[in-house]
Order: sequence, then structure tokens, then C-alpha cells
Amino acid sequence: MTPYALTVDAGVRDLRTADRLLHALAAELALPEGTFGCTHLVREGRPRVALSLAVPSRPLLSTVRERLAARAHEVTPGIPDAMGRAVLYPGATVLTGTLSVADVLDRSAITRVTVLGGPGEPDPDTPLMTQDHVRPHWQDGELILTAMPAVGGTLVPFEVPEPTPCCADH
Repeated sequence: MTPYALTVDAGVRDLRTADRLLHALAAELALPEGTFGCTHLVREGRPRVALSLAVPSRPLLSTVRERLAARAHEVTPGIPDAMGRAVLYPGATVLTGTLSVADVLDRSAITRVTVLGGPGEPDPDTPLMTQDHVRPHWQDGELILTAMPAVGGTLVPFEVPEPTPCCADH
């Protein structure tokens, strides 16, 4: 991620709303492909989901900060933590349908795929059914997608597009 980052606290309480807001902000602000937009769970004080935006240049960061502040969003410099859940990232829009693990790594900023409960990394030829919803997480400076086994030797992202409501805010 770039050093040109800021945090937006828009009072959002759930991930779906945060995802929609990140997409809306990216469109309204005409953010370039190299932008990273992440969600961060904030538990202290009032529980909420903060957003972070990392852009490719300092001038763009200044413009984004001014435009967000004008919309009455609480904006602070930097990111709230290093463990963000990426919603906007290079290549995110092309991760649709079923792709091989190698294709996911080649076409996006995701650097590694891990399988929940599995040893090591999956074979690069393993099909990943994206469900058009791929949300990797930052871990130790790497954007990592956690997947889980599915029918027929395929994988699916651990996070599903329509989570069960009891689990949606965790």
C-alpha cells in the first residue's frame, strides 16, 4: 500500500454498508485503478467500521481529503491498523466468475492465497469460484485471500457476498 493514506469515519456499522460507501466514494471522487480502499473494524468507543483510502500520490491525497471533509466525513491521516479488509484494490474488478489461483495472483494485487484449515498454499491451477466477491486482508504487508474448499476440488473465498445476518457484523 502507498504512504498516501487517510481514514474516513462515516459512522458506518456494518461491512455491506462500508463496501457500498467505498464503491460510491471511488466513483464520486474518480479514484484511479491504483487506489486501495479497505474496511477496518473499530471496537473501542462505539463499534463501527472505518474506511481507509490509499492513493498513488500526495496531490491526489490532498484533493481526496478536502472533498471528503467537505462532505462532513471525519477524516484523519494514515490508516487505523495494518489489518484492513480490501474492497478496492488493483485488479479487483476483473476477479469475476471462476479463475485459477494463478489467474487471481496474476490479475490482481493479491499476493497469496491460503486455504482455511489446509496445509500450505493451493496448487496454482486450482479453480477459485469468486462469486464476484473477493475480499482479501492485509497481513504483514501482503494482500492475502483466504479461501475454503468447495465442491469438486474448487475453492471459494472465505467471505461470502451475502453473509448470514447473525454473522454479518463480526
